[in-house]
Amino acid sequence: MRARGRFCGPILGQCAIIVLSCVAHGRVVSFRLTTIFVCFHCVLFLASHKIFSNATFFFHSRDKTTVCKTRYFNEASLRLDPKHWTLMKQGQPKVPTITKFLSNLATEHYKSQGVPLKVGIDPYVHSASFAKDLTEAFEKAARDVEADHADGAAEPAATLNGDVAKSPVIGVIDTLEGKPNLVDSIWDGRPELPKNPFRVQPLKYAGVTVADKVEKIRSEMTDKKATLTVFGALDDVAYLFNVRCMGDVETCPVGIAYATVSHDEVILYCDEQKVQPNEVSVHLKEANVTVKPYDQFVSDIQSHVSSNKRNKVWLDTTRSNYAVSRVIPTSSLIDSQNPITPMKACKNPAEMEGMRRAHIVDGAAMANFMAWLEHTLLVEGRSVSEVEIDEVLTGYRAQQPGFYEVSFPTIAGVGSNGAIVHYRAAEGSELLKYLDRTQPILIDSGGQYEYGTTDVTRTWHFGENPSEEFKEMYTRVLKGNIGVDSMIFPENTPGFVLDVFARKSLWEAGKDYGHGTGHGVGAALNVHEGPHSISPRWANKEVLKLGMVTSNEPGFYDDGNFGIRIENLLEIVDVNSSDTDATSNGEEPPEKKQKTEGKKFLKFAKLTMIPIQKNLINVDLMTESELDWLDTYHDEVFRKVSPLLEKDSPAMNWLIKSCAKIERK
Repeated sequence: MRARGRFCGPILGQCAIIVLSCVAHGRVVSFRLTTIFVCFHCVLFLASHKIFSNATFFFHSRDKTTVCKTRYFNEASLRLDPKHWTLMKQGQPKVPTITKFLSNLATEHYKSQGVPLKVGIDPYVHSASFAKDLTEAFEKAARDVEADHADGAAEPAATLNGDVAKSPVIGVIDTLEGKPNLVDSIWDGRPELPKNPFRVQPLKYAGVTVADKVEKIRSEMTDKKATLTVFGALDDVAYLFNVRCMGDVETCPVGIAYATVSHDEVILYCDEQKVQPNEVSVHLKEANVTVKPYDQFVSDIQSHVSSNKRNKVWLDTTRSNYAVSRVIPTSSLIDSQNPITPMKACKNPAEMEGMRRAHIVDGAAMANFMAWLEHTLLVEGRSVSEVEIDEVLTGYRAQQPGFYEVSFPTIAGVGSNGAIVHYRAAEGSELLKYLDRTQPILIDSGGQYEYGTTDVTRTWHFGENPSEEFKEMYTRVLKGNIGVDSMIFPENTPGFVLDVFARKSLWEAGKDYGHGTGHGVGAALNVHEGPHSISPRWANKEVLKLGMVTSNEPGFYDDGNFGIRIENLLEIVDVNSSDTDATSNGEEPPEKKQKTEGKKFLKFAKLTMIPIQKNLINVDLMTESELDWLDTYHDEVFRKVSPLLEKDSPAMNWLIKSCAKIERK
């Protein structure tokens, strides 16, 4: 690695240095680089752009460098130089978590050296929850260490949020106060913090005014006895103020800012250039929002805490950086899910209508693209690079009204590249492939529209005789998608309960996939949004609620050969409602509530309006009800998308063919 020698030099007394793919607003970057801005992407710099995934953990000590990866095992194996990196596949048997790995290292270090392990982090790019978890891991490990050293061997007890930790101290977090971030010192030409202007999200798409959101937040603050609520996640800030931004974060309509709400003031902390547009300044003034300098944020929180010992700060440490949380004493901290998270997750009627519209126009864009792709491959007989596929697809989306940009970097993986879960094609890359009639392609893509956000994956094959193995796996993945889509479940069911239905058919063949099945999606916001998910990982017990949007994306990956994924976005509706019934922040009118034995039941309604390739399906593996599901879905796709296409156009002809009923045996 080019920077390795320069990085090793200025260790500044630390035993270990951590560089995470985190941003300065306390959130580990979303999948596919969806919530990171270049000036904070230290991992990209250190890896010389060889790894572009988000879930990356770099640990650097004097004698070894280790990287822990999740979801990207295949890609990491291909791209990391084993001479310099040891790959630790998180979640696999006998592979420790990051905090366990460091606490084990701290134990070894303390026993051999008699002093704590110092772990250097930049508090602005590490989450508060990570610092808390690491400190707790150190304390737990310390209780297992026999204190067989002299009293003076170890350094004084560490502190977290002003509280003294228990002795012996075997590991401490060093935030390098007064010292430069080690990556900063070697990053020549690092980009400045972006200052792109906000734009106002029209109320017809936002659905709820800033004043109404603030009123709801203050009501919940009263219940919690909080005097100040802090918002550090960029999508929380954008949602609260009904603003969006383009250019600060690649493919995400959010701007770099913080926010606080007290009982008498609402403050937006950002660079003044971001609020210079007259429309934005008027919008914020009408909402009684005070704008303050971005760099004043932390000091204002300190002032609030110190001004009155009874003041309480509501901070969700899972969505805040350590630089913020460490200035709030534990006695003044209310650490729980912030009030915006559930408001944002359960779409209001205007937001959901915008999401439906976005997916219909996205379907029109895909119909035009697929007509072009089929003609290029089958009529012209020309192979097409993954990069060209990305560019042409984006071009068709750009023709749709209200389009701003893609919702994440397009994944277009031909053949074996389809097995790289979050692959990104690039000109000149040694991995770049060309699509022809002999190989499948996995395309995972989406758009950011003024009124909604899309995310869809389809796997296509244009050859006459795909292998029976490929067709079987494709069919089993489709069965998993249908299994989740068809579920009826009680309200307040955690997402992980549904995950098994996505994997059932694959499990029956002794197969599986290594990522979650579903994630939340923002309304004209981040394509990855919490708090809910559908995943085999039971740690997320967030329940599914009316008005939430989730992806449904089972897959199968044969490393070195091909990848298959079929992804639709779904909205959660009442079991007795039609697919187009509006929701209202997770609540239904009393007259529509239907209960069975005291429970209300929910189901999914489809948002994505893009056909599924029928000739890749082994109908012998499908049940009649599953084939009915496919025909019904294609009927809906045609009914909603065809009005946007010209009669007798290549796109219309492709849509007619693709939505025809499947041949049954």
